[in-house]
Amino acid sequence: MSSVEEYLKEKMKKGTVHITLLDPDKQSSESAGKLAFRMKEAGTDAFFIGGSTGVTTENLSATARAVKAATDLPVIYFPSNPKAISKDVDCIVFMSILNAGDPLYVTRGQAMAAAYIKSLGVECIPMAYIIVEPGMTVGRVTKAVLIPHDDPKTAVGYAVAAELFGMRLIYLEAGSGADRPVDPAMIAAVKKHINVPLIIGGGIRTPEAAAAAHKAGANIIVTGTFVETCSDEGCLKAVVSAAKGV
Repeated sequence: MSSVEEYLKEKMKKGTVHITLLDPDKQSSESAGKLAFRMKEAGTDAFFIGGSTGVTTENLSATARAVKAATDLPVIYFPSNPKAISKDVDCIVFMSILNAGDPLYVTRGQAMAAAYIKSLGVECIPMAYIIVEPGMTVGRVTKAVLIPHDDPKTAVGYAVAAELFGMRLIYLEAGSGADRPVDPAMIAAVKKHINVPLIIGGGIRTPEAAAAAHKAGANIIVTGTFVETCSDEGCLKAVVSAAKGV
């Protein structure tokens, strides 16, 4: 496989990419592997592994190995804390939560882990993470100053700042299990002002919500909680297809 970043870029040339988020704290590695296989069959393009709480090096590594055994798709670590790091992933999104109220999630945790991550030789992609209301667990854990749904101007400000900082991915997140996803008007406004890929996640659990994010300009759409709770293969495929605009 080429670099994960190049893989994603090539996929994005063809349209919106779908990524499945698996939380190592929510299921066993065996269950994660089975779910990964189901999602590959549903058309997902890659996997994020991570969560706001309960992620350890042990369950992260076990989940990464299980997903790799079940699929040939990229496995990307979506970090939760500087103590949970694994060389079993293909890539790490080295992220800063720009509107976190706790400095641990802006730069301090990153500084704690950076030298060790570099020594592992794992590919890293710098990413800005911006939390939109309701924010859910990640909003509470990071003490985020949440961006209101009807405030695209603030979201644009953070996103443009992230691009000027040199971030190569920008992620707007409503929070896992959110009762509503990021507003399409906010997605469109942010996309208009940046030239790097835009990721949207949180609260996307229907084909209609996935299609709305796709039409608004999302380059990558992430689903997690929905995937973990949905047992209907047809529904999984419908959401993935809608996210990809097919």
